[in-house]
Amino acid sequence: MRKLFLGIIVSVFLSGLVTAQNIRLNAFSEYVFDDNIDTYYNPTSYFEGTIKGGFQWGVGGEYLVDKSKGVELKYLRRSANGAVDYYDNTLKHLDFNIGMNYILLGANNYFIVGEKFEPYAGAAFGMAIINFKDSNSSSESSKTKFAWSVKLGTNIWINEKIGIKLQADLLSAVQSVGGTLYFGTSGSGAGVSTYSTMYQWGLGGGLTFNLGEK
Repeated sequence: MRKLFLGIIVSVFLSGLVTAQNIRLNAFSEYVFDDNIDTYYNPTSYFEGTIKGGFQWGVGGEYLVDKSKGVELKYLRRSANGAVDYYDNTLKHLDFNIGMNYILLGANNYFIVGEKFEPYAGAAFGMAIINFKDSNSSSESSKTKFAWSVKLGTNIWINEKIGIKLQADLLSAVQSVGGTLYFGTSGSGAGVSTYSTMYQWGLGGGLTFNLGEK
């Protein structure tokens, strides 16, 4: 129900945007690098591991307030594998699968340097819906956490309607990875209740489509 509700909000927002002028639709594709996660509370409550890098995609709708400023709502999705060592009476190891869904609202600032090149910087805030699955069992869990991102990039316009995006960004889900999140409630995670913030560095690009006036 939560995902359906969020989907309806995004659909309605984007539908409203495309009826206005100065609208862009953005498509994102990038490689996200490995992220080391760890936390230490005491000698019997800690974990450390890695979320493997991989492909991330996304879509967004952007309204240009003027030629140099835009407001953007976007959705990002990534699936990855990970491994963690944690202490629960004895040292244990766990492999897991993770699905990350981000819904972010933010602002972009463009630097006009010519007809073809449009460098930009941006920041966004929103939520991360994170799904964990223990790859050694059927145990699953899900959490919704506060998320933020910052980015630098440039649009290279092929013509007045289509441009290529080149972008580097940092995406973070705050206090999102912890023992009680993906170790389940069966007791295996009872001794590991601390959390680690997830940081994802990405490098890639995408396409931007100008639906209004350029």
